[in-house]
Amino acid sequence: MRILYILVLSCFLASCSVGMALSGKKDPNLNLLIVGKERKEIEAEFGEPIKSQTKEDGTNISTYHFEIGNEPSTGRAVAHGAMDVFTLGLWEFVGTTSEHFIGEEYNAVVSYDNKGVVTSSNISKATNAEKKQIKELTN
Repeated sequence: MRILYILVLSCFLASCSVGMALSGKKDPNLNLLIVGKERKEIEAEFGEPIKSQTKEDGTNISTYHFEIGNEPSTGRAVAHGAMDVFTLGLWEFVGTTSEHFIGEEYNAVVSYDNKGVVTSSNISKATNAEKKQIKELTN
């Protein structure tokens, strides 16, 4: 009876790393960030910009924030679940921590002409200061 209780309890503890492995986001298609693409195509893929500035001549510079390398993974979720069962829930300390470090955050700065067509784009890894600022904006 005690073993059954421990197994049931470990199943409840198994949710964090498993849930995190299943809840990532699909990597955006970076091939869209080319000269000539329309703003609506970019925003359909990357979402609303985190920052946007329109100049007097109608041109616009928008910054998009995204993550690469944290796609949902059934395989990772199954592995976390199995390790949770085998370790009676102790795996959560390792599994949840490891899930926090999966994926890298980036910013794409895209320039548009006055008709909303891409004229240039630049992708860079998000700095810690930018990550903190983005977290504050989204909370």
